[in-house]
Amino acid sequence: MADYPRFGPSGVPPIFRLMGAKLADVPRLLKVEGLDAFEYEAVRWGQSPQIKREDAQALRAAAKKNDVLLSLHGSYFINLSGEQTVVEASKRRLIACATAAEWMGAYVVVFHSGFYGHNSKTETYKKIVDAIRDVIKTLNANGIEKVKLGPETMGRHSQFGSLDEILSICQEIERTQLVIDWSHLHARTGGGLRTVEDFRNTAVKVEEKLGTEAMRNMHCHFSKIEYTYKVGELRHHILDAVEFGPDFEKLAEVIIDLGMRPCIICETPILDVDAKKMQEILRKTTKNRRD
Repeated sequence: MADYPRFGPSGVPPIFRLMGAKLADVPRLLKVEGLDAFEYEAVRWGQSPQIKREDAQALRAAAKKNDVLLSLHGSYFINLSGEQTVVEASKRRLIACATAAEWMGAYVVVFHSGFYGHNSKTETYKKIVDAIRDVIKTLNANGIEKVKLGPETMGRHSQFGSLDEILSICQEIERTQLVIDWSHLHARTGGGLRTVEDFRNTAVKVEEKLGTEAMRNMHCHFSKIEYTYKVGELRHHILDAVEFGPDFEKLAEVIIDLGMRPCIICETPILDVDAKKMQEILRKTTKNRRD
């Protein structure tokens, strides 16, 4: 992690694809835009790495050359709290993602842990913790020792991934990385991130549970989000969608106040554009504080 906040897109920006850019071109193009993070999307992967090792290593070299921090978003087809056959397949998917992440030098694999289903929240938590520990044992046995596993806060009430649940996992299991999706938290809590204090209280809670460094170095996702009180998250929106929250300006205030240096990944429909917009908001807020 750097000693300053980093910003980048979740996946290859559409404009890069229109330009005919290859994967290894992405870090250079992000640097031209002034961005310094990139989350590789492995969300449709099966139970083996679906990227060639040489392509992953080329991305790693390009990221290092252009000072772009890499992360990887794991398969959507992971449910560590399902039936045993589902859990075993999910563990293999997570291992495949971590293997590729190690190849490309990504520091964390972000993943969705699972669903409550017919289990109680306590039963779901135990199953997920046991599965993550099994994955880490396999990674260690395979010599995959650097990449961290990042269970993400989730936006729907049917999904495991409240703030308290994710903090408990990070407390209990070494080699995990806190991943806070601010839009998911906003949706899950029925619009609970409305003020600067709402964001601050979340960050302070992280600090109380995991310590100052974990709070300052959290991995984040951000977008505007549409939700319902019954379901939670519905869909992501661009930062300029004023009818939706949360507001990045309020998070920027907390980042400055608490000396945070998060990696902030943009998940709006205009990936690099809104990543730049968030970066500029933070810079402007910092400048206004100094003037």
